[in-house]
Amino acid sequence: MIGLFGKNKTATLLGIDISSTSVKLLEVSCSGGRYKIESYAVAALPPGAVVEKNITDIDGVSAAIDKATQLSKTKVKQAAVAVAGSAVILKNIEMDAALNDDDMEQQIIHEADQYIPYALDEVAIDFDVLGTVEGNEDLASVLLAACRKENVDNRVSALERAGLQPKVVDIEAFAMERSYQLVRSNQNLSDEQVVAVVDIGATMTTLNIFHRGQSVYTREQLFGGKQLTEDIQRRYSMTMAEAGLAKKQGGLPDDYESEVLAPFREAVVQQITRALQFFFSASQYNDIDCAILAGGVAAMDGLAEKVQEGLGVSVTTANPFAEMAVASRVDALALSADAPALMVACGLAMRGFE
Repeated sequence: MIGLFGKNKTATLLGIDISSTSVKLLEVSCSGGRYKIESYAVAALPPGAVVEKNITDIDGVSAAIDKATQLSKTKVKQAAVAVAGSAVILKNIEMDAALNDDDMEQQIIHEADQYIPYALDEVAIDFDVLGTVEGNEDLASVLLAACRKENVDNRVSALERAGLQPKVVDIEAFAMERSYQLVRSNQNLSDEQVVAVVDIGATMTTLNIFHRGQSVYTREQLFGGKQLTEDIQRRYSMTMAEAGLAKKQGGLPDDYESEVLAPFREAVVQQITRALQFFFSASQYNDIDCAILAGGVAAMDGLAEKVQEGLGVSVTTANPFAEMAVASRVDALALSADAPALMVACGLAMRGFE
């Protein structure tokens, strides 16, 4: 049985988040209950190396991972990586609580076709015992996770080719949940609040809804910062590379704010509103108490205010590092600017302390 959750006994793991445009690396240490950022780096991926969270160019991804490790100057070799939630089948099943892990594994393999619509030799499977079933201590509540082996193997291969040792293959939603605990503590959010964390990347936006500290809903949709780059490219007759650089460094014509950036902010609000409508229609929830923006787009000037205006609830920008110490070799300003985009990497790095 190939592990998705992974078993880790070391204190320090590199969190390696492989997105559609970059590799983000984060190293966190813990001493006396206080976390410290020891190193971090972001390295660009070749165009098309990752498409809709599927690795299509393992060598390109491994080269970016290697560059990130060089930039970060980390000495840690053991790493955690994640597959997208949309690539994973999760099932809560009930099993005899008297069974040990080996017996549970054999029973799950034997009965896998009940839960997984793929041939067993095509999938990586793992399980986690959550505890006994409420009202029946003879039964264990077991979370079963299954993912196509290709998704796991490609990430493992990319890490190994970069000279790292893959110790954990996690699920992005679980990594996000770990980082959310830090943000929730930093912002003094209560257990009863229903909180939307909206992770807006280059090509994908992921909505995570949290209640009582746990993820209760996740949805991915194709939309991200790449749309703004394409808008700049079309409007000002630039190449994609030129448009991407102009978006980051500025220097665009005076009409950029009103003709390009403002409509993009409106599009972000529309996408979030649409995602929330799907959530409301698919659950017993009718509203949210607040929203937190994450991902590379989250730090855009004026975006949080625009989303707050559109949703009618408090909207903040994610920073899981607000209460963490930062090593002297880490560029604190750059880390702060990248913080919203490092939620998944942070959650992966935190696996070392579970």
